[in-house]
Amino acid sequence: MVIKAADMLIARRADTRARADFATWRMMAKLNGASALPPEAQSFLASYRKLVEKMDDTAASEATIQLMYRSYYAEMGGAGTAPEVPARLREPVTDTGTVTAFRRLPAKPKPGASGPNAKRPLPVALIFACLVVVYVAIRYYWR
Repeated sequence: MVIKAADMLIARRADTRARADFATWRMMAKLNGASALPPEAQSFLASYRKLVEKMDDTAASEATIQLMYRSYYAEMGGAGTAPEVPARLREPVTDTGTVTAFRRLPAKPKPGASGPNAKRPLPVALIFACLVVVYVAIRYYWR
């Protein structure tokens, strides 16, 4: 069986989408938000729960992702049966049970703003005071 490049591209997209959607839906289910998911997502999660009763979590996750992958492949217009996506492109499904918060990166120093000879910007209060002096001088001059 010969797989066209376009079908392999669709297969990669479908696999990536299936893995991302599964992780998102599973996290929403953990946070008691499964009722807000679309019916398709709820049916996939129901099949996942049934599989967890029969096998371990990792195998059930992979089986559900493969089911979603085949569905997405057909939905995206893939021809025939969905080809097997190479394992090196896949990320293992691991669940640590924790959520990692995003961290802000440390601020980058501005170029030319460091060192003893760097020019300090004028404080806002000084600029405001100068504008007031100019305004009063103009008003005084016109009288």
